[in-house]
Amino acid sequence: MTPRLQEGQRVTLAADLRLAGTVVAAEDSPAGEGAVAGSLALASGTAGTVERVDAPREREQGHAVREYVRLKALMDDFGHQMPPASRLQLAEQITSLEPEWIAHGEHGPRVAVRVRLDNGFVLDGADADLFAPAGPDRPS
Repeated sequence: MTPRLQEGQRVTLAADLRLAGTVVAAEDSPAGEGAVAGSLALASGTAGTVERVDAPREREQGHAVREYVRLKALMDDFGHQMPPASRLQLAEQITSLEPEWIAHGEHGPRVAVRVRLDNGFVLDGADADLFAPAGPDRPS
């Protein structure tokens, strides 16, 4: 479940992170564009401050979820007109995809945040699920 985070709130990373990929310079740099970095690891418990909380957005639907929605609509709209064997086959397909549909619904909307970590790194557009509120018993 996504924690409710607010701007200015102190947070800690809830899990170890490994960031890998291409580094793009924020401005002109002698390293040039597209310089590649191996990876960067950030330990769980690394503290920081929430700078921005984006409005919740619906999570992307995977193939199985889209297929469930399509087949369910087909059943709802035309199931009563289908031959019994076809309707039964469609119902079985829908049932086989139902766990993915339920899991998708349980995740709720995605909330992205911008967090400035105390070590100077900034995670922008990061999933709020990656962070835990830093309480009195947690380092800040």
